[in-house]
Amino acid sequence: MAADKNPVYRCIECSKESRELYRDYRHGVLKITICKSCQKPVDKYIEYDPVIILINAMLCKAQAYRHVLFNTSINIHGKLCIFCLLCEAYTRWLQLPGSSNITNPEDIIRYAKEWDFYRLFGIAALELTAYLTGVFIALCLARPKTLQSYADFALLLKALLLSSYGKLLLIPAVIWEHDYTNLCLRLITLFVLTSNMQAIRVTLNVSRRLSFLAILNGLLFEAALFYIHHEQ
Repeated sequence: MAADKNPVYRCIECSKESRELYRDYRHGVLKITICKSCQKPVDKYIEYDPVIILINAMLCKAQAYRHVLFNTSINIHGKLCIFCLLCEAYTRWLQLPGSSNITNPEDIIRYAKEWDFYRLFGIAALELTAYLTGVFIALCLARPKTLQSYADFALLLKALLLSSYGKLLLIPAVIWEHDYTNLCLRLITLFVLTSNMQAIRVTLNVSRRLSFLAILNGLLFEAALFYIHHEQ
C-alpha cells in the first residue's frame, strides 16, 4: 500500500503489526491483507462507510478504535479538543443566573457575562489538563514500559482527545432544556469516560482494570483542582 515510508499498521482484531492494509493488483482489483497472527482481515473497516465506522466507535468497539488510531491519518484531535472545551464552557455559562436573558448589546452586564465565558473556558482547560495528568501518571507508575517515548505519549493523548467527542452532545442537551437535562449531562459524562477507558485499552493494550484505575486517578486530579479553585 502506497503511503508513508515504511508504514506500520495494526490488525484491528488482535492488534499485531502489519506492513499493509491491502494489496493493489491493478485495474481496480484490491485484496485486503490477512493478518498472519489471527488469520482475519487486518482492517475490514477500509471498505466500510464512515457512518458505519462512527456508529461502531460510539458502541465502543475496540476494532473501530484501532482502525481510527492506527490505520488512518486523522489529525483533528487538537481542533476537536478546543471545540469540546468551548462546548463545556458554554454549557456551564448557560447555567449561570441571567446568562440567557441578555439582549441589549450595550448592557455592561453582557460584557461581564462574556468574561465569565472566557473564565469558564480557562477552568475547563485546566480541569482537562489535570485529568490527563492524572491518567498519564497512573499509567506511568503502573506500566512504565508502555509509555517510554514521546510517540507513545502523543498517541495516547490523541486517543484520549478523540475519544472525548461525546462532549459535543453537551450543547443540544442544554439548548433543548427539559426535565431530564441533568440526567442527560451525567450520561454524556459517563459515555465520555467509557470512551476514554476504551481508548486507553486499545492504545496501550492493557486490561480494563488498569484503564479504569487510570481514569479514576484522572478524576481525582480533576476533583482536587476543583476543590482548590473553590477554596480560594
